[in-house]
Amino acid sequence: MQKIVVLNPKGGAGKTTLATNLASYFASQGSEPLLMDYDNQGSSARWVEKRPTDLPPVRGLAAFKKDLRITRSWQLHIPVSSEVVVVDTPAGLDPRRSPEVMRGSDVFIVPVLPSDIDIHASTACLETLRKMQKAGLHRARIMVVANRVRPRSRFGDELRRMCDSLELPLIASLRDSQNYVMAAEQGMGIFDIPGRRASYDKRQWRLLTDCLDPAPAMEILPIASQA
Repeated sequence: MQKIVVLNPKGGAGKTTLATNLASYFASQGSEPLLMDYDNQGSSARWVEKRPTDLPPVRGLAAFKKDLRITRSWQLHIPVSSEVVVVDTPAGLDPRRSPEVMRGSDVFIVPVLPSDIDIHASTACLETLRKMQKAGLHRARIMVVANRVRPRSRFGDELRRMCDSLELPLIASLRDSQNYVMAAEQGMGIFDIPGRRASYDKRQWRLLTDCLDPAPAMEILPIASQA
């Protein structure tokens, strides 16, 4: 089983969009992913509920809810059939004080919007994850994704410099596209959209999904090095 946690304490970074589309991707590959929602807004949980029954299934778990009738460990029990667990987290999450979320994680994906405010706000989270990794507090890979990138954005270089300073890979750059909005409204991801309408978005995701094999054959390199 692979556990992928999408996190960024900064609100509005697109964590839910990334998490639901990851679930959509793994479902399209024949897995039956489990999408765990720790955000009280419950957006990922609602996405699972709206998902059409004729699409590859995605299991949902509303982890933000506390059921006092059963133990917490039983409530968060992961089905044996779930090969991949994708975790959507709330804004304000502190990795140092969130052992339930962090435990057993294989990958941390941090979406960052290409703006000065978002890059600055995300740096502290990435520094914390990197320090915890170096201290042996987790063994997960840390990946940065530039999210909702608009044409001719001038903050791409700044984001790359930030990643380079922390020795972290900037894995992919995802454009700001209405395909994500239209898909989410129907409980879908871009990998559920037939035909060529979302082909460009799927190609952008390839850089990320290629890195999510539990045992990647190639070293993960920043985007600039892969070009």
